[in-house]
Amino acid sequence: MPYVEKGMTVGLFGGSFNPPHQGHELVAEIALRRMDLAQLWWMVTPGNPLKSHKELASLEDRVAMSRAIAPGPRVKVTAFEAAHNLHYTAQTLAFVKARNPGVRFVWIMGADNLKHFHHWQNWRGIAETFPIAVIDRPGSTLAYLSSKMAKTYQHARVDEDDAAVLPFLRAPAWTFIHGPRSSLSSSAIRSEQGNKQGPTS
Repeated sequence: MPYVEKGMTVGLFGGSFNPPHQGHELVAEIALRRMDLAQLWWMVTPGNPLKSHKELASLEDRVAMSRAIAPGPRVKVTAFEAAHNLHYTAQTLAFVKARNPGVRFVWIMGADNLKHFHHWQNWRGIAETFPIAVIDRPGSTLAYLSSKMAKTYQHARVDEDDAAVLPFLRAPAWTFIHGPRSSLSSSAIRSEQGNKQGPTS
């Protein structure tokens, strides 16, 4: 787990990053800039419980690829979840909170995840552990209006113009941040790579 000190503002950006791409880099850059974060933890997960693992690259490869595109020294690529046998976001956030008292964390997710957020294990617990910053992604701009999470926690939504105060708010608190969007997706990249390789004997 990266080193932090009390009072620091830290974004938590987790995913399988299979593979990481410019869209992930853009989400990290927007979060760092709009919330003026001291650090962003780019957390490469062992796997996504909601997705198939048959096309999953090794954790070592995904960490290496993530480090290659991480935008700047404030981004700390880490895979501590594997070392501590953490498989669900709710577990990870509870673990991080218990071991880092006084640090102001924000959970960061792309808007494409917001649509399905209510299917995550203990999604309400996640929303009530740390503030959440949802970063716009192509095709998901309206998720902040239609998703179950957005409707459930409408009362806790913060205007994106006030995103910089989000790390200092008590959960539940969340905002939807618009900005530049990349059309890249990990699944599309994997599909393209598979097509290039062609059939195997």
